[in-house]
Amino acid sequence: MRVHTRHTPNFGVARVTLAPGEAVQSAADTMLATSFGVTESTPSRGGARKPGLSLFTAPADGGWVDLAPIGPGDVYPLELTGTTGWSVHHGAVLARPASVRHDQGWAPLQQLFGADSGFLAHYSGTGPLVLTAPGPVDSFKLAAGEMVTVRSDYVLAYPDTVQCRLRAVDPSGPQSVKTGEGLVLDFAGPGIVLVQARNRRVSHV
Repeated sequence: MRVHTRHTPNFGVARVTLAPGEAVQSAADTMLATSFGVTESTPSRGGARKPGLSLFTAPADGGWVDLAPIGPGDVYPLELTGTTGWSVHHGAVLARPASVRHDQGWAPLQQLFGADSGFLAHYSGTGPLVLTAPGPVDSFKLAAGEMVTVRSDYVLAYPDTVQCRLRAVDPSGPQSVKTGEGLVLDFAGPGIVLVQARNRRVSHV
């Protein structure tokens, strides 16, 4: 599976090129076009279908799928090498191959959020994890021990090599680990922190 992007960062489209019989899973309704012969189905796990997702499978001679987010913004192929997993903002994954796993119940995120389902999900494995963001994707490259604070709304992804701490912007203000409202993350290197240069919420001053 190879990924080529175009029209970034404002109206990104990801072309996913598939080998014969290879498949890619994406969010439903994000398929712009496919080469002839690519089939679309609803993925399942343990016999249960997974609504809201589509599985695109290439025919015997291979093929491609063009995927576009529902709204404007960037698309960013994050290449997972198998050496480290990544925590990703919930809802930011546009597509992934079967070789990239969604690690539900990953212990460090449970420790970060407690018993609640937080605004991050964990992925591991090998291959391109295609991310989508409402604005251009930017990054902070942290040396060992170097720190940066990022508002939760703007965090896109970070690897397991990076240490993080969750805290409230204002302890007396509204907070939600599910949405990230009122929260920031303190990161410590070494590693890279990917951020989205726009936020999905609309604010007024």
